[in-house]
Amino acid sequence: MKLDVKRKLLQRSERVKCVEFHPTEPLLLAALYSGKVNIWNYESQTLVKTIEVCALPVRTARFVPRKNWIVTGSDDMQLRCFNYNTLEKVATVDAHADYIRSIAVHPTQPYIFTGSDDMRIKMWDWEKGWKCVKTFEGHSHYVMKIAINPKDVNTFASASQDRTVKVWSLGSDTPNYTLEGHEKGLNYVDYYHGSEKPYLITAADDKTVKIWDYQNKTCVHTLEGHTQNVAAASFHPYLPIILTASEDGTVRVWHANNYRLENTLNYGLDRAWSMSLTKASNEVAVGFDEGLVVFKLGRDEPSISMDTSGKIIWAKQTDVQTANVKATIDANVKDGERMQLPVKDMGTAEVYPQSLQHSPNGRFVVVCGDGEYIIYTALAWRNKTFGAGLEFVWAQDSNMYAVRESATKIKVYKNFKEITGLFSRIGYAAEGIFGGNLLAVRSSSYINFHDWETGNVVRRIDVAPKRVIWSDSGDLVALACDDSCFILRFDRSAYDSAAEAGEEIPEEGVDDVFEIVHELADSVRSGCWVGDCFIYTNAVNRLSYLVGTESFTIAHFDTNMYLLGYIPRDNRVYIADKDVNVCSYVISLSVIEYQTAILRGDLETAESLLPSVPEDQRSRIARFLESQDLKELALSVSTDDEHRFELALQLDELDIALEIARSVETDAKWRTLGDAALNAWKFSLAEECLLKAKDLSGLLLLYTASGNAAGIEELAKQAAEQGKNNIAFACWLQLGNAQECLDLLVKTERIPEAAIFARTYLPSRVADITKLWREHLETNGKQKLAAAIADPTEEDGAFFPGHQDALAAEELSKKLFGDLFDSTAFPEHEADLERDLIAGTLRSWIVAGLRQC
Repeated sequence: MKLDVKRKLLQRSERVKCVEFHPTEPLLLAALYSGKVNIWNYESQTLVKTIEVCALPVRTARFVPRKNWIVTGSDDMQLRCFNYNTLEKVATVDAHADYIRSIAVHPTQPYIFTGSDDMRIKMWDWEKGWKCVKTFEGHSHYVMKIAINPKDVNTFASASQDRTVKVWSLGSDTPNYTLEGHEKGLNYVDYYHGSEKPYLITAADDKTVKIWDYQNKTCVHTLEGHTQNVAAASFHPYLPIILTASEDGTVRVWHANNYRLENTLNYGLDRAWSMSLTKASNEVAVGFDEGLVVFKLGRDEPSISMDTSGKIIWAKQTDVQTANVKATIDANVKDGERMQLPVKDMGTAEVYPQSLQHSPNGRFVVVCGDGEYIIYTALAWRNKTFGAGLEFVWAQDSNMYAVRESATKIKVYKNFKEITGLFSRIGYAAEGIFGGNLLAVRSSSYINFHDWETGNVVRRIDVAPKRVIWSDSGDLVALACDDSCFILRFDRSAYDSAAEAGEEIPEEGVDDVFEIVHELADSVRSGCWVGDCFIYTNAVNRLSYLVGTESFTIAHFDTNMYLLGYIPRDNRVYIADKDVNVCSYVISLSVIEYQTAILRGDLETAESLLPSVPEDQRSRIARFLESQDLKELALSVSTDDEHRFELALQLDELDIALEIARSVETDAKWRTLGDAALNAWKFSLAEECLLKAKDLSGLLLLYTASGNAAGIEELAKQAAEQGKNNIAFACWLQLGNAQECLDLLVKTERIPEAAIFARTYLPSRVADITKLWREHLETNGKQKLAAAIADPTEEDGAFFPGHQDALAAEELSKKLFGDLFDSTAFPEHEADLERDLIAGTLRSWIVAGLRQC
């Protein structure tokens, strides 16, 4: 079995007695012999949290993800619980009479199980104040490990240094049965997570690992090879392997079906003490004397393939299953909704499928794994042919395929017969091959594209992509690298011309056969072509498509998703996660064709395609046209009123915007349209919009700027009714209506301001306001302040020497400016604006006195 091993984290520290993955986040919990607990982010390789638990060793720790807790067991015999977000200590329990060796968390109930050197197992209920609700006794030595049965959460197993495994039920404090067979004490026990095998695995100080059938209560097999005590052993949740960790410092990988040793890993960190596997991905964590390591086995992509008709075939372990999306797709399927597929068992693969792919015509399926490949017929699942191979790829023509047998040997087959001498030896180390229109061979620093028939180099490109994805027409290809993706256009005629000319083709191939179309700054995980449109998923869990040089996001995911393909019949793209949960998203082919025509500048073709675009996709088309600066066309295409309103404003199509605003009737739209109308000097439209939006401030600005006295007067009334007192005051002040201004100040209990205003503009009302002011102060218990207020109409008149002149000036002002007049009457009143009201009042008094004489 060929399994790539990639180290993701190696951190030296004090002795690590326990490690555990968080089930959903990239977090790793490490319990240290020094008494600390560390939480690592193994993706970013950073230490997230450190908790000082106690001064003695912490031998076990577990996540309780549904509560955001971690629970720890230590040599001070206490069970502790912490919130790993806030680091708050939730509980401390005196749990046992000796060291706590193991903790297990029930997956559904509020139970914590602890195993101790006092030979007891206890069950704690955190909803009952961390009360011990049951004690399980039966072991005669240290309890080293507890494992809950994933297929029956009411039972669990315990491994002890008394050389036995005991299986318990939650309802009984005595064991159901005991498994014996190891010669020395046990350190570890775990269950097989799949449904097909009722297996347990145990690791012991006799340097062996045993696999048990707990239904028949027999030992199925014994793994031998470690040279020291075996500390941990587990079945991998996805891959058909068993992993074991030992005090000899090694981690060993065994085949779960034939129990053959596949690999031995040694990270030089001395003795291994603990191990953890995660269902979320292929990561494995191991704790050692001198630190911890996280490594990844194999690849995350599921072994799954879909042909052009919608038939999906996938592998779970060596079992092969199939389903057809055609049987379930209907008009009511929602985007992103998990599809309930009728699953059918096809049979089994004779090798573990590390990759599985249909031939281009869908008639065959190839399974590649364990250094071999087998081609099956897709319908009957019969073995067509087989051979040795690390990788297998199909040509664009289903009659040809290639196999990479080693780093220096590639074979090409046509009609299931080898074309001898074509690729028997190559002059460099081939790290990967890719099929399609050309056969691509990747080295560590470049990729060579070869002609399938002749094997000649068509072109060398100095990148080393992880994936090569060809369009169906064979003229476009995507080279997906770690952080970018290059879109190239292939010109077959350029190569054919060079070959027909009889000239010797250089080692780098023909210069002009590839033209770079676009460099996509994204990490492409999987992809497919629909015409000239490239649909892909990326490393940050987005489904997008690329048309020309524009990329558009279709959906975001919470987990890794992989593209299966696009079916034009359904106008849908199908994706699946690692557990083969399939969902789909609508991507209309007519939309893609329309966008392609626009990007090519072929507006005539785009116009002819527009009627075929579904109505519910018109808004997407309009957004695309806007991004191409075709706003007029976007306005004519869009069916979304919000978008059409924005476009109309941008294009100064105020009549269209007005029509939309009248149909929708929202204050925000009227206000926005009003601003646009003011910018366009359309005052009548601006007034209508501001009135509809009830924008009194905007109306005040408009009316005062245009000298609209009637409008200001009406606005004052509306403002007063709505309690907009500042605007009402400003309106009446503009109209010269001092009485209304003064009444408004009084009404709003701004009595001091009213008194000052009356003193300035309405001296005849000073007496009234002064009296009101005094009463207001006295009501509020401020008699001294009330007595200090002077009134010019009483005996305090000496303090106001100009008061009589002000009264006379008020009367003269009423005669001169009592009526409003518009701007056309300005010539008649121009001299009045320069009149000195006080001097005019004195002259009138003198004339009146002479007449009396």
